[in-house]
Amino acid sequence: MKSEETPRWASALDAVVVYAQGAMCSRRARGSVPPDGRVRVTGLPRSLDAGSLRARVLGDSAVRVTEVRVEVDAEPSATGSSHALRQEVERLRDAHGAVQGRRDRVLARIAEVTDLRPVPPPRKREDPHRRTPAEAWLTLADFVDERLTALHDRLAELKAELDRLDHELTVAADRLARASTDAPSAHVRTTVCAVLTLDGTGEVELELEYGVPGAVWVPAYRLAYRQSADRGSLVLRASVAQRTGEDWTGVRIALATADLRRRTDLPKLRSLRIGRRQPVPAPSGWREPPAGLGDLFTGYDSAGPRPQPRTSAASPIAVGGPVPPPLPAPPAYSGAPARPGEPGSAPRAQADGPDRSTAYGQAPPQPLARPRGRAGGAPAPALAAMAPAAGGPPPPPAPSGPIAPPPPPPPAPVTGPPRPSGDELDYAALHLSGPDEPAARRGRLFPDAPFDPVAVEHRRRAEAVTSLPLPGHAVRPRESAGSFDHRYDAVARADIPSDGTWHTVTISEIPVGLRTEYLCVPSAEQRVYGTLVLSNATDQALLAGPVEVTVDDDFLLTAALPTLAPGGVRRMGLGPAEGVQVTRRTHLNESTAGLRNNVTVLEHRVQVDLANRLARPVSVEVREQVPVTSDPDVRIDERADWTVPDDGAGPDHHAPGTRVWRVDLPPGGTVALHGGYDIRIPAAKALVGGNRRS
Repeated sequence: MKSEETPRWASALDAVVVYAQGAMCSRRARGSVPPDGRVRVTGLPRSLDAGSLRARVLGDSAVRVTEVRVEVDAEPSATGSSHALRQEVERLRDAHGAVQGRRDRVLARIAEVTDLRPVPPPRKREDPHRRTPAEAWLTLADFVDERLTALHDRLAELKAELDRLDHELTVAADRLARASTDAPSAHVRTTVCAVLTLDGTGEVELELEYGVPGAVWVPAYRLAYRQSADRGSLVLRASVAQRTGEDWTGVRIALATADLRRRTDLPKLRSLRIGRRQPVPAPSGWREPPAGLGDLFTGYDSAGPRPQPRTSAASPIAVGGPVPPPLPAPPAYSGAPARPGEPGSAPRAQADGPDRSTAYGQAPPQPLARPRGRAGGAPAPALAAMAPAAGGPPPPPAPSGPIAPPPPPPPAPVTGPPRPSGDELDYAALHLSGPDEPAARRGRLFPDAPFDPVAVEHRRRAEAVTSLPLPGHAVRPRESAGSFDHRYDAVARADIPSDGTWHTVTISEIPVGLRTEYLCVPSAEQRVYGTLVLSNATDQALLAGPVEVTVDDDFLLTAALPTLAPGGVRRMGLGPAEGVQVTRRTHLNESTAGLRNNVTVLEHRVQVDLANRLARPVSVEVREQVPVTSDPDVRIDERADWTVPDDGAGPDHHAPGTRVWRVDLPPGGTVALHGGYDIRIPAAKALVGGNRRS
């Protein structure tokens, strides 16, 4: 009744920051602070992370937020589009089942009519053979043919109707699967509210920030430029998909490449001192459990067990699913614990949770059981059986082998102040165990949160969006961003429904410098390829992704844009250029040189012919490969005007031995490039009986 009296403030989604996986949403609510300072802000999604909820007061108001927590309410859902789609799917499924049942009955009737055949009456041995009149056979055949014709016509109608219902059911199920998850999936809607406690009075505006799973994005671009210009317009877009359970309508979108689940707390560096040992100070805020904590629940235990809800004994899973095993109770606090890592350390108290192996329903590792008996590990019954009877022969000698040593006595506990872990000091994440918990847990604080199967199911459905197939040439932001994180803010508000499909959002326009160059490697392929050399002069990185290239207002192609760091220069391929032709011719001449003709000279000559058939001047880069040797006796003499490329000056990385010609061709112009090299091989280094010309 108290929750009904608490005023409810409606909230509206204002901004969303989409990370590599997940998103941070900001909602705003406005109202007047009640006298008791407690308000309920509604509209939060069911899949939110309760530990990420933050609230603050906007503006210069003197009101402050002193407490914020999450509560889940249930209310009847209103009839919406998703409810209508679900009813349509159920109606079509029922109609499909009814038509399928009628079709099966018609098939059974056809089988019965097909099996109709004349059966003669039984004849005695002394009776003569009787002739069956032909009219009876013909009458039966006409009856069977008439019935089968009617049944097959009915079967054709049912098959056509069944195919139509199959198609309609498939379409309706697909529409329901693609519908927004903002609508409830049942007749009862579970809503999440933030209960806030405010200190102050007056009209205030609140901002709530929370994290949700089930949101991903990949970058995409659209490049438009003129062939005569040295700059272009690169529009940064993003393909965003979300299934968070709430529609993002008219929100400010921002994209970030950071990992939302990465820890951001700073590590605590403990000092190492040389000298006399000093006692470790007790952690701030930690207190031992009060004495007599178990007597607090005496009245609760004396009231008897709580009545259990009625469930079906035959199918207990149909009501609540499989019941997990109860968590084992940790040992009680027996004194001041020792320091971590030292033997004999006592368990922690109050804020100490169970062991990680028991926190998920698994039994802790047990020591190997040792049979009781004498030294040597033999059990007592076995020793009694081996004891000699009165006057009997002595027992056989014990088998030789390693004997397990007795267990060492437990060391005395080391006294000292407690040292709880960081999880136990995270007071915002601690939960108080109720009276229904085991005796060693109730009334104490533990870092493990209560299990909410409904919230887990909502998060599982939301995280299914991470398995969506990527668009063509798309790359995940974490893969292309490398070790740096970037953020991109959209210039306008956008609408993204919670349907789990890709939606394109325009982020901003980035000016880039570009020039068109043509590249060819005639030794590998006698074809010229067009390339765009992009330079990023802004302080914002461009991540790898698909780019739609438009030249002179005409769509050219969709290419893959490489990651372009601030101030970087990269080359992007545009495909073959049919207007520029290249031809390569080679000539090899073998001779000998030296005082005794003991040096083999392989003279290579290369000629490359270029022709520009375009109506504009072009710049062509021709690449050739010169052999590289690590033997000082083998000498390579180059005879050409090509140049050695500098990897630091251009956008490409060149292999050793690469040589480059750069030629500017006017419209309709041609040029012939001549080059070559001589390979001088001493006779001692020559390959005998092999092909040394290749």
